[in-house]
Amino acid sequence: MSPSRKDQPSSRATASAVNGAGRSQRRADVVRIASELFAQKGFRATTVREIAEAAGILSGSIYHHFDSKEAIGDEVLSGFLDEVLADYRSAVAAGTDPADVLERIVRSSSHTLARHHAALTMLQNDWSYFSTQPRFAYMRKDLREIEQIWITQLEQGKEAGAFRPDLDVKLTYRLLRDILWLPMNWRQAGGFSTDQVVDALLRLLFDGITNPAARTR
Repeated sequence: MSPSRKDQPSSRATASAVNGAGRSQRRADVVRIASELFAQKGFRATTVREIAEAAGILSGSIYHHFDSKEAIGDEVLSGFLDEVLADYRSAVAAGTDPADVLERIVRSSSHTLARHHAALTMLQNDWSYFSTQPRFAYMRKDLREIEQIWITQLEQGKEAGAFRPDLDVKLTYRLLRDILWLPMNWRQAGGFSTDQVVDALLRLLFDGITNPAARTR
């Protein structure tokens, strides 16, 4: 028996679903295009008009999706930091010891960073602006949590005797973060894959911070 009329989706409901999917895709396109412009020109130098022109829509249409340019930047940066923190938290939950946690962080977050090149560039180039805006106050909290995870694992490794007793954990964190969070262009230009760079970084990391006494045990 064929389904009754009431069991079939109405044409209005179908059109609404299609329109909703279309709006979601346009919103995603605006975010992607805007993030690329923010990375190329800088957040403050990029205008809503330029975003609209690059997206092939009228400037007023941007405001159907976002209340301001800051709202677009917010979506780009919050999505980036949410993914990085998810990587870090998963590494802590799954790791068997500090070295294992750090390796998991480096391997997983490196791929996340590669996917969010534009957001990472925005964060580096326009931090002086974002750090003063109330809308982006969450960034300081997220970055403090990221730092604390690194510091905790490095300290625990020292206490367990796995890492060098003279290790300066804060300096080590800053150095490793700056290497890991470099924009990905140099890796692509040099012909290296993300995995190749990660493997090399991990060799340097653990050869440098591992306690020599622990290697002989």
